[in-house]
Amino acid sequence: MFALRKTLKQPSVFTALHRLIATAKLPEPSTSAAYDDLITTAGRERDFVTVRYLLNQRYANGLFNTTNTFNFVSTADLSVLDDILKTLPDLNEGHCRKSAYDSLIARLCKMQLADAALRVAEELLREKYGADACTFHPILSLLSRNKRLDEAWRVIEIMRSKGIARDVTCYNFLLTSYSVTGDLRSGVGVLKRMAEEGLKADARSYDALVLGACKAEKMDGAIAILRRMLDDGVEAMHSTYAHVIGNLVRLGYCAQAVKLVMSYGGKDKKLDTHNFGLLASRLIGVKKVDEAKYVLEEMVKRDLEMGEKLQEFCKISKQM
Repeated sequence: MFALRKTLKQPSVFTALHRLIATAKLPEPSTSAAYDDLITTAGRERDFVTVRYLLNQRYANGLFNTTNTFNFVSTADLSVLDDILKTLPDLNEGHCRKSAYDSLIARLCKMQLADAALRVAEELLREKYGADACTFHPILSLLSRNKRLDEAWRVIEIMRSKGIARDVTCYNFLLTSYSVTGDLRSGVGVLKRMAEEGLKADARSYDALVLGACKAEKMDGAIAILRRMLDDGVEAMHSTYAHVIGNLVRLGYCAQAVKLVMSYGGKDKKLDTHNFGLLASRLIGVKKVDEAKYVLEEMVKRDLEMGEKLQEFCKISKQM
């Protein structure tokens, strides 16, 4: 105890840092990374006077918090979390304070500490510091990735009970998790919940649905979802096409894969480069040489860029 008291009485290099900056004896940090480094050092010294000053000052200078702002928090000693939660309420009101809470939550989720992150979010709710859907995104992402879906739904319920509007991203985390395992029934349940709350599926929602259908090997359904999203005016992500193309070839429906890619060709050169190139690579991988040669010939006709491996295969195939 004596040693601890002695340490607390000793002036820290960082305790005086904000005073030096304020009196123009030192230049203010000019980048977010520079602030993060100073905050990390001060945090490791448990100098929360300086941590508070730096958090306020960076926001005043238009430099926002990042996922590295609370890098001094580690699993080695989580007692520091109590000190941080005593410090954050003293930050300048508004987005400055709310952003600090959000960054801390992101850091805890990066460390796989969902319960600790939820504790911080609940304090943000309790003190009415401006919690919103973005506050909960890292928590829902972590729980969904780790297949802790019952807990993720409980977080959704906490948001609902506290009047926090859920957005499409909140539900996409759960939808993707169900889709990865091919649980289409649960995925449909998520869509119904979204519809009840007036939320429309976006590109990631459809991407998850297509993935789920592919995982369940329901390729007619996957293609139907892809067509539906395009009919609805939602631009498909490259990964959405990749799910369908890759699984068609994997399941032996190579002709259908070629037909699909050809049917969507000619509208977007970047997309064509992705789809034709992916299809050719997958066909080569399952030794469908003739089909791969046909696709590569189409790429040449359409002046689509090829990777080194496809270029090499082109050269070899011409000699066959």
